[in-house]
Amino acid sequence: MGVARRNGRFSPQTVGLVALLFTVAIWAAFALSARALGASTLLPADAALLRFGVPLVVLAPALWRRRRQLVAVRPGTAAKIVCGAGVPFFLAAMYGGSLTSAAFVGSIVPGMVPLFVSALMVAGGKSIPRGTQAAGLALIVAGVAALVWRYTAALDADVLLGAGTLLLASGLWALYTVGLREVDLDPVGSIGLLCLPSFAVIVLLALTGVLPTGLAHAATGDIALFLVVQGLGVGLCAGLLYAFAIRRLGPERSSVVGSLSPVAVVLLAVPLLDESPTLSVLVGVPLITLGVALANRRPRTKVSAHA
Repeated sequence: MGVARRNGRFSPQTVGLVALLFTVAIWAAFALSARALGASTLLPADAALLRFGVPLVVLAPALWRRRRQLVAVRPGTAAKIVCGAGVPFFLAAMYGGSLTSAAFVGSIVPGMVPLFVSALMVAGGKSIPRGTQAAGLALIVAGVAALVWRYTAALDADVLLGAGTLLLASGLWALYTVGLREVDLDPVGSIGLLCLPSFAVIVLLALTGVLPTGLAHAATGDIALFLVVQGLGVGLCAGLLYAFAIRRLGPERSSVVGSLSPVAVVLLAVPLLDESPTLSVLVGVPLITLGVALANRRPRTKVSAHA
């Protein structure tokens, strides 16, 4: 009881856990919306406009106050963030989701991130993961292999293309993760650094006809859904809540709880999208979830010794 409340108030750990659980729910909603986009009246460009435009409108005054910090970010770091979580990532996740299932999006995109981040760290001169972390990465690979095995054996080109595109999206998100470690911005500034150039790019692509848009003729319900899920949820709330949770719980505990995202996606996809989990999903998702939890464990003594 002392952990949950102190002097009649919830402890910082409890508040951080609640924030993280909301973040996991938003991540799950992103995976579900990636799958649902193909059945809606919105086009990918429309969803991207809502995803990157809504946070800019809501945070406009705060971003204006941070304009000098945003301009001061190194171009290389900014490129990692904008490419890693901006238009390339968004289109890859949406296209991959349209060819596969919500379970694939919710498992492959976040699940493979630790593996790609580790590869980027090793390429940058860091040590090769060992022990528990190495075992976690191996479980992630085994889980993804279990997801796609039946489609590989059946040579289902669409699903394999979708899975490959989701792997690309995961690699891009890993690039974004590395970029966030290099940037000296608060969560609001980081959202602005991502959304400002991303919104400009998607507007340019829409105006030139490279990506068609049908926002003016889309159903009101679809616009409202993606505005809430993508714009307010993923674009605004997830970034702020996850940063808040990390400050309260620490990155290790946050990553472990965050690994529940694939499970949440599978459970929600049954009633919301009428998806029935296949045997490959029932085997692959738990392996990925356990792998992410193990891969994100950090030996505190070693980290502090080399800090």
